[in-house]
Amino acid sequence: MIYIFGVTLVMRLWYEPDEAQHILVGLALVAAMPIAGASTAWAQNSNGNLALSLGLVLASTVLSPLITPVALQVFGEMASEEYEAVLQDLAAHGSGAFLGLWIVLPSVLGIAVRFAVPEARLTSVMPFIKLINAVVLLLLNYSNGSVSLPQAVADRDFDFLSVTLGITTGLCITAFASGYGLSRLFKVDQADRVSLMYGLGMNNNGTGLVLASLVLGSYPQVMVTIILYNVVQHLVAGGVHEVIGRNLADPKATAA
Repeated sequence: MIYIFGVTLVMRLWYEPDEAQHILVGLALVAAMPIAGASTAWAQNSNGNLALSLGLVLASTVLSPLITPVALQVFGEMASEEYEAVLQDLAAHGSGAFLGLWIVLPSVLGIAVRFAVPEARLTSVMPFIKLINAVVLLLLNYSNGSVSLPQAVADRDFDFLSVTLGITTGLCITAFASGYGLSRLFKVDQADRVSLMYGLGMNNNGTGLVLASLVLGSYPQVMVTIILYNVVQHLVAGGVHEVIGRNLADPKATAA
């Protein structure tokens, strides 16, 4: 919230006020969403604490019907009058029920299925699960990006795309850094640090994108912000994964 508030102050200097508000609404939807399920895939591939990663996703998901509307109300106070009404209507009439039906319920069903799978069988197929994780992440990025990025590029509004990319990248790096900072503060081990970084850095932007397409169809540029964050968070996650792999391969770096 502090980062987004700072963005709203700086973007007052932007020559297109509506574009600045579109970015703000997009960032609000990103920040208000629960932790992405994809964070567990990255944590698993980076040898993080999978129990902690799943716990973070589950807790943020179960609480999202309560927390997300409150977050959207707060972000609405930062927006101009028109877009404040948009965010407050979204908080009051759509987000809670939508998240409960399409996020909480599938997560509970997934947990139930997990308990039904024997541990020995899961261990034997884990290498294939990691491969499937990577393929699914790639397909999700492509499908989300194909929604509105081609139209944004066709409009040749490259200054909007550039500033949006810079702002979303800053938010993503800030979120990952907060996970690292918390891990240092609480002096947790490497596996917990990995899960905290992925958990705090990655949001369920697929849900935010669907919600935006249903409710904010007349504001297509809002979806560009969500899509760019979705792409950026996986690029940053890939960079974190690479750094973690190098540190594990270097005993001196791991000890440090």
